[in-house]
Amino acid sequence: MSDKINIFGIGVSGLVGSRIIELLKDDYIIDNFSLDTGVDITNPNTLDVITQDKEHDVVLLLAAKADVDGCERDKDQGTTGAAYKINVEGAQNVVNACRDTGKKIIYVSTDFVFDGEGTPEGGYTEEDAPHPINWYAKTKHMAEEIVKNSGSPFIIIRLAYPYQDKEFALKKDFVHAIIGRLKSNQSVAAVTDHIMTPTFLDDFAMCIDALIKSKQTGIFHAVGSQALSPFDAAMLIAKRFGLDSSLITKTTRAEYFKDRAARPFNLSMNNAKIKQLGVKMKTFEEGLEFVK
Repeated sequence: MSDKINIFGIGVSGLVGSRIIELLKDDYIIDNFSLDTGVDITNPNTLDVITQDKEHDVVLLLAAKADVDGCERDKDQGTTGAAYKINVEGAQNVVNACRDTGKKIIYVSTDFVFDGEGTPEGGYTEEDAPHPINWYAKTKHMAEEIVKNSGSPFIIIRLAYPYQDKEFALKKDFVHAIIGRLKSNQSVAAVTDHIMTPTFLDDFAMCIDALIKSKQTGIFHAVGSQALSPFDAAMLIAKRFGLDSSLITKTTRAEYFKDRAARPFNLSMNNAKIKQLGVKMKTFEEGLEFVK
């Protein structure tokens, strides 16, 4: 009999989930449930795999509509739009299934739940009140509240701008997207008035491991240790990989995201709480060394 911990992974076939499975496979069996396996979180009837199961103690919920601009286009549809149905109703359905069977839910959320205005020195902590400014972020915040009030043991783990050391086949992370454009001598328009806290995915996986093994509950910011603008990030990438930085041009949120969903200004995130569990969260420059 295996002494590995069994986890239901919902929506773990993407960039984030696939890396988590790869890194944690020695200690965990993460079963991947998704539309491909007949699990649709917007249809509670397909969640019998959770309610009828006695093998798994933890449900890791990554499934979401994460396309910020796509979600914004859903906004006029309100509760009938895909963003609401997946991000809010889907989360509620999973929470119900977890509560009925006593399973802990680990919900992966986003730095976008904050508005980026009046950002505290040192970055947002888990104690700061969210104030989302676009529909994607609002639906993720609604889901956070559902998880918090579920009555089940829970972890809400907020992630920001994930990237990894190798290129993911299905979708490039922002680091590999910039590398690809610069290598092809294509220009990169990079925003100067948005501050982000990029997260090296290997560190994020280690956070999940530490949170499960130490039996934590509550909210955690599992983000990197360096806040910077997309422009500064692009310049660091060009320098580290010996690429032509003259291809990188400055732009603003107002210009780059014209007629698209509003983006917050300063999303500096504080990761002191997660570091207390002994996880070293890399700076962006340290993460680029591993990509290199």
